Amino acid sequence: MKQLNTDFGTVRIGSQEKIFSRLVDIMETAAASFGDPFTIGLTGGSTPLAFYKWAREEEALSKAVLLHAIWSVSDERFVPLSSPESNFGNADREFLVPFDVPAERKCPWPIQVDPHSAALVFERRMRERYGTERAFDLCLLGMGDDGHTASIFPNSPLLHIQAAQFFAPVDVPDKGWRLSITPEGLKSCGKIVVMVTGSGKAHRIQKVFNGPENTYPIQLLKACAKRVEWLMDEEAAKELK
Repeated sequence: MKQLNTDFGTVRIGSQEKIFSRLVDIMETAAASFGDPFTIGLTGGSTPLAFYKWAREEEALSKAVLLHAIWSVSDERFVPLSSPESNFGNADREFLVPFDVPAERKCPWPIQVDPHSAALVFERRMRERYGTERAFDLCLLGMGDDGHTASIFPNSPLLHIQAAQFFAPVDVPDKGWRLSITPEGLKSCGKIVVMVTGSGKAHRIQKVFNGPENTYPIQLLKACAKRVEWLMDEEAAKELK
């Protein structure tokens, strides 16, 4: 894979198969480095769904990853897990269940309560079970067309949150309540991987990397660039220099 070193982290560029293979390598390294248990925050969108399908077909993940990881999501819509809009629900149906990941290794957001309580319960559960130093050992993210990541959208109140909390609820205009990792949570992750694919993201990627700072939420990742790896296909990266 082609590699670029940037102020926002390492960028690796290749085919979809190479991107997915690299993600598996990162998961395997995390399993070896962090031990049992280690925490993974999955993400939503079409690229993760394609990864789940590829991983099933290739039987790509070792038992060490599948059974030592605690699986969650870096952000979630406030919908039932049965909804096709649920990031964790999709991951469970398309990835965790086919790989026979046991229920005790799954940590979805508790959407049975109100959004504020859900974030508090989730944060307390994560800290009590897996420690207070890291939000996730491995956090997966994407990037929206507007430069948002997780559920941190442009002008989001999460950009200005003062408390040192790793997770928080946010009411996104025209999208409803979301539950999301916070900027502080991102800074407290062991490793962050951002997957971006498709020509529709190319111009925004160029602006994120080469334009003014503090314009797009995903530029928050500059603060933890040494632990950030971007996985892009050629189409998404075509305007990068």
